[in-house]
Amino acid sequence: MTITPPRTDWIDGDATLATMDDTARRALSTLVPVTLPKGQTLFCPGEAARGFVVVLSGRIDVFLTGANGRDILLYSVEPGQSCVQSTLGLMGGADYTGEALTATDCRAVLIPREMFMTLMDRSDSFRHFVFGAFAGRMQGMMELLEKVAFQRVESRLADTLLVEATGTTLHLTHAELAVKIGSAREVVSRQLERLSKRGIVTLERGKITLTDIPALQSLARGQ
Repeated sequence: MTITPPRTDWIDGDATLATMDDTARRALSTLVPVTLPKGQTLFCPGEAARGFVVVLSGRIDVFLTGANGRDILLYSVEPGQSCVQSTLGLMGGADYTGEALTATDCRAVLIPREMFMTLMDRSDSFRHFVFGAFAGRMQGMMELLEKVAFQRVESRLADTLLVEATGTTLHLTHAELAVKIGSAREVVSRQLERLSKRGIVTLERGKITLTDIPALQSLARGQ
């Protein structure tokens, strides 16, 4: 009988997972990565956390939807990062309050709940990875809360335009920008029209061109 050795190539290919101790590596080597197409829903509000997702490539976006139907992008999960809602669900038993969608084609591994809890108890390196990623994610969410609470929409929009642009161009709809800055599409549209009249951006169908970068940087700083 031929015994097939466990595959660890996906573990060794991740800078963080490659440093895991033997306890974690043995457990993780039994898991098989899966490919997820862009636009796939991974969880919805009210569902229980089934496991801990490790993103090997691609990006997953997690949204929160208000009673008025408006979405806000809570955070994105990329390689080396974690989903705070999954961590809270697994460790605290809370159901999901947000929705997760694959923003691109993704390659990921789902660590089942039972294995996750066992590794949290027995593997120092895995526990350090989870808490470290969780702390980083919480810091990002606090920064988002601070922006939404205290930063003007105009400043948040300017900052997002600068971050999302490739060179001086970005291809995002007004609705997508609204989700990213935690506002309404109509508000974003009005703000973009104002920026356009001031010559700071140029608006075309499905395309925004940044024509005055220094002015946007000043707005992003709240000046």
